[in-house]
Amino acid sequence: MTQKAFKYRFYPTPEQETLLRRTIGCTRLVYNRALSERTQAWYERQERVGYVETSAMLTAWKKEEDLQFLNEVSCVPLQQGLRHLQSAFTNFFAGRAKYPNFKKKRNGGSAEFTRSAFKFRDGQVYLAKSTEPLAIRWSRLLPQGCEPSTITVKLSPSGRWSVSLLVDTLIEPLPQVKTVIGIDLGITSLVALSTGEKVTNPKSFQAKRLRLRRVQKALSRKQKGSNNRYKASLKVARVHQEMGDARQDFLHKLTTRLVRENQTIAVEDLAVKNMVKNRKLSQSISDASWGELVRQLEYKCDWYGRDFVKIDRWFPSSKRCGHCGHIVETLALKIRAWDCPRCGTVHDRDVNAARNVLAAGLAVSVCGAGVRPEESKSRKATAMKQKPKS
Repeated sequence: MTQKAFKYRFYPTPEQETLLRRTIGCTRLVYNRALSERTQAWYERQERVGYVETSAMLTAWKKEEDLQFLNEVSCVPLQQGLRHLQSAFTNFFAGRAKYPNFKKKRNGGSAEFTRSAFKFRDGQVYLAKSTEPLAIRWSRLLPQGCEPSTITVKLSPSGRWSVSLLVDTLIEPLPQVKTVIGIDLGITSLVALSTGEKVTNPKSFQAKRLRLRRVQKALSRKQKGSNNRYKASLKVARVHQEMGDARQDFLHKLTTRLVRENQTIAVEDLAVKNMVKNRKLSQSISDASWGELVRQLEYKCDWYGRDFVKIDRWFPSSKRCGHCGHIVETLALKIRAWDCPRCGTVHDRDVNAARNVLAAGLAVSVCGAGVRPEESKSRKATAMKQKPKS
């Protein structure tokens, strides 16, 4: 069994919207207060506060006179918010994430409901404290016989309401095929395949850049705290929402096609966090969403029984000749095609890199071969050449 989330849009009634906004606001308040208490306890007393302590704090907060409104919403989303904070600290101490930040109202918010806080009856969702079902737009049906174990209601900055239903379902693997493929990620071409195919980058940000600039300028002219500024901020958020939707739709269609058509997929393990520090390329790299593309490929391969291989980021896929194996010392980004100085083969930079990634991926998947030692030797040899003689 695999856990899979199904996301839908829904349109709450005025009463439901009021209740959900209050629930999200209370969840944000509890999260921020718990984060403040944990931070203060560490800096003042060098004391680590965990989930158990923050849960006891929540009980005390509900008894305070100025926080009585916390009792008017379901207690489950509040407790789930504390659990999410504990997970954030766990990831921080493990080195997987930065220190948790305070949640802001302008970013929307979410509330998570477990089985004790909702009912799923006759294909309808009833949340706690609400007598009417959510008006969900069922764009696709849930798997037969599956009932959600967790429901998450989310409000986006643009004012869009969505609900995610987490179910345990059995995903049947796709029929095996003989085709294998290597993928090289880029900016002009989002992906170059080892078959020679190139998929053009849709550049969702560039497509709406002028419109975004216009609405942002209009927002900057509005007085802070005014209702007109709030309406202008919604317009900015809607443009960002459209860009994100277009990007996600394109990536899902592309990754689904690649997973269906190929048995083995090899990609490079790129350090995107380091690459976006380049001021000249950061915007284009972020718009391309390489990390999201690789993430989708990885979990879809796991779902449908495909082989997914990541190549070491130091593997010289672009500088290696796919015909004779010669590695050139330097290869500037502006050079999109080059001739091998040893065998004379003419290479398209991206396609050659994709074929090298595929070859290395097959070596890793078949015999567990590594690709970094050779690169390390190459780096060492280069360093020895550059070292001045004493």
